Amino acid sequence: MSDLSVQGTIYKVFDTQEITSTFTKREFVIVTDEQYPQHLKFELIKDKTSLIEEYKEGQKVTVHFNLRGREWTKGEKTSYFISLNAWRIEAKATPVSNQSAPAPESDLPF
Repeated sequence: MSDLSVQGTIYKVFDTQEITSTFTKREFVIVTDEQYPQHLKFELIKDKTSLIEEYKEGQKVTVHFNLRGREWTKGEKTSYFISLNAWRIEAKATPVSNQSAPAPESDLPF
């Protein structure tokens, strides 16, 4: 599943974690802009960990991501995990006001 996106406000940015000598990841959380806001945690991996550096907590963004799922078994118990793997972050554009100049008054009697 690719080309998913969501808009929200950056809530928390975590430090980069070095998992192995060749694998790093960095997580961040956004709060969605909807009636019932959701706190969504995304991860950036490898060369993408720096994408979040140009953004600040409190900034509105659009996050493009892939949905990743995996199975993990320990003993007789199997668990399933989902990751939101971000691959692009964009600043959410501030809406431009559509106010136009007032219409000139007319000489019409009505």
